[in-house]
Amino acid sequence: MRILSLGILLIVLLLGLSFAVLNSDSIIVNYYLGEREVPLSVALVLSLILGALLGIIASLSVILRQRTRISALNRSVTMTEKEVINLRSLPIKDDH
Repeated sequence: MRILSLGILLIVLLLGLSFAVLNSDSIIVNYYLGEREVPLSVALVLSLILGALLGIIASLSVILRQRTRISALNRSVTMTEKEVINLRSLPIKDDH
């Protein structure tokens, strides 16, 4: 498994290196305080990273809400299991 992971990592690194070499042209990035000339591959990778971070931030509220719900359900399961154990330990009353 470890060799497979290292092989996949090596392939991804080689693809990334070839991507950077093929997209070595410079572009000018304009922002509010000025402009900067950066390689196209760097601009694309930074855009990808920024998009991934924004996606993670956008999904945090859903993830936190689900974790809270899971905790509440786990507490409910624990209380229900205790109740079942208590009910099983009670003697059965027969009115007949």
